[in-house]
Amino acid sequence: MPHITFHELQSYLALKYKEGRTSSALFMKLVEEIGEVAEVLNQLEGRKENTGNPSLEKELVDVIHYAVAIASINEIDLTSAIIEKDKQAALKYDQSPNLEEFLILHNKEDLLNKK
Repeated sequence: MPHITFHELQSYLALKYKEGRTSSALFMKLVEEIGEVAEVLNQLEGRKENTGNPSLEKELVDVIHYAVAIASINEIDLTSAIIEKDKQAALKYDQSPNLEEFLILHNKEDLLNKK
């Protein structure tokens, strides 16, 4: 199965939603999908009767789809935004490594393992 980056997903969704969808329309879909995640979790954790074949995976993918679509049509670079937000959180909560440091270390390890 191919790997996908945020950049690739954002490019695809920007093309897909180039016309016709507004941020607020996509947000309404996002909220709907979050509700479906809540429903599945309630079923899986026994708080509600299982009414079929709940799929947490599918519902989470829908949440990611609409969140990334909103970023895409608003020209937000999620890769940069996620790394920057994580740096701020790492400083605030005194966590190490931050995401950027992790990626640098992980990429070095990958390079060493390929030699």
